[in-house]
Amino acid sequence: MERVVTRLYVKDSLSQGATVGLDAAGAHYLRSVLRLNTGARIGLFNEKDGEWLGVIEGLGKGWCSLQIQEQRRKPAPEPDIWLVFAPIKRSRIDFLAEKAGELGCSRILPVFTRYTDVKRINRDRLAAHAKESAEQCERLSVTEVDDAVALDKLIDKWPDDRRLIVCAEFGDARPIAETLTEILVKEPDAGQRPWAVLIGPEGGFAEEELEALRRLPYVTPIGLGPRVLRADTAAVAALSCWQAILGDGGMRPPKGTTPVTVA
Repeated sequence: MERVVTRLYVKDSLSQGATVGLDAAGAHYLRSVLRLNTGARIGLFNEKDGEWLGVIEGLGKGWCSLQIQEQRRKPAPEPDIWLVFAPIKRSRIDFLAEKAGELGCSRILPVFTRYTDVKRINRDRLAAHAKESAEQCERLSVTEVDDAVALDKLIDKWPDDRRLIVCAEFGDARPIAETLTEILVKEPDAGQRPWAVLIGPEGGFAEEELEALRRLPYVTPIGLGPRVLRADTAAVAALSCWQAILGDGGMRPPKGTTPVTVA
C-alpha cells in the first residue's frame, strides 16, 4: 500500500471517481499546517467505505476538493468496547480521549459519580481529539463521545447484553489478566460480544456505588495491581489488557502505514 501524506476522516461517501470537498478546518490543515499543494495524496476514510486514496484537485483559503482514485483498505469489523469514566482535569481528559481512540474504543461515556470533582466537559473538544487519534493510528472509525450523565442514570439504561468491567479499588476483585483469560477459555467468542470498562473518579468510588455495581449480573469487578493508579492510567491499563486478551491485540498494523503527522 502506497504511503500518503496524511489521513483524514470524512463523512461523505467514498467511491472511485467521486469528488469530495473538505470543510474549512480540513482545508486549513492541509493548506496552512501541512502546506500541501494540488497533486498531494491523502488517505480519506470512514467506517462505512473503508480508506481511499484522494488526490488534491484544488486548494484555497477555506476550501479543498479531492478526487477519489482507489480503495486502500476495505471496511472491517472492530471490537465493540466502550470506556465509561468519571471526568478528570482538562489535560488528562484530553489524553484519555486520545488514548481511548488509539486503543480501539468504539465509544466513550463520561459519568458523574459521588466523588467526581469535575462537573463539566467539553464534548466537542473530546470529539476532536478522538478524530485526530483515529487519523493518526490507522483506524477506520472514530470513537463516539457521549454527553456526561450521572452514573445511576447510565446504569438504568444499560443494555443487558453489554458486559461491564469495573475497575475496583477495594473489595473482592481478581486480577484483570487472570479474569479475562478465564472468560476467554470458557467463552472463546467473548471478544466478539459488546463490552465496556468503567473507571472511577480521582477520589475513587463511594463504597455504596461499588456495592451496587457488584450486584448487577453483567458486572465483573477486576483489580489493576497493588498501586493506586490515576484515572487515565487505569483506563489505558484496563483497555490494553482487554484488547490483548479479548480484542484485536494479536493483529498487526496495515502495511505501508502513514507517517504520523502532528499539528
